[in-house]
Amino acid sequence: MALTLYAHPFSSYCQKVLTALYESGVPFEYRSLEDPAAGAEMRALWPFGKFPVLVDHGETVAESTAIIEHLDKRHPGPTRLIPADPQAALRVRFLDRVFDNHVMTPMQKPVAEALRPEPARLDETLEESRRKLDVAYAWLNDALRGDAWAAGDAFTLADCAAAPALFYADWVHPISDRYGRLRDYRARLLGRPSFARCVEEARPFRGYFPLGAPDRD
Repeated sequence: MALTLYAHPFSSYCQKVLTALYESGVPFEYRSLEDPAAGAEMRALWPFGKFPVLVDHGETVAESTAIIEHLDKRHPGPTRLIPADPQAALRVRFLDRVFDNHVMTPMQKPVAEALRPEPARLDETLEESRRKLDVAYAWLNDALRGDAWAAGDAFTLADCAAAPALFYADWVHPISDRYGRLRDYRARLLGRPSFARCVEEARPFRGYFPLGAPDRD
């Protein structure tokens, strides 16, 4: 098969790329990193050990945003994830970075701390994460502007980034009622078939979430 993706179904950045693949409908071989053999193959291709990793006709592509840009150019589907208009594309790329840097990153810090053998700074890390997520939630609640999706009426790269970021961030620090627009947007993302598929595929691995996965979603 032309495309091979090395990914774990419970990983937020893998879900970001899987959402893009499911949107495009392009066939690919899914090498789940639950399989140690797949992990060894991936490290041989990308020694940094970070995932997901895509192989396209022998070409290795890493980092979730770069993978989605690659897919949109080389294997476009009915949903184009990067707008053709340069100004619209700039906003999509900007929001992608907002979701990765200001939602995904603070969400992951207490998770990483909880996975340490002796998580001495967990309470402190959680408090810092909640402060940063509240800033992001407030900004996003205004920035969404009532559109169907992050950058307007079309589902884009920004929404691929938003879906797992907001999904897991709400587990770490629930989005309060005062951010109703953002809560509604998260619900729409959960209802999108491409991301809903990611959520279902990851459901068996919820025990991996060290802070305790909530009994919802």
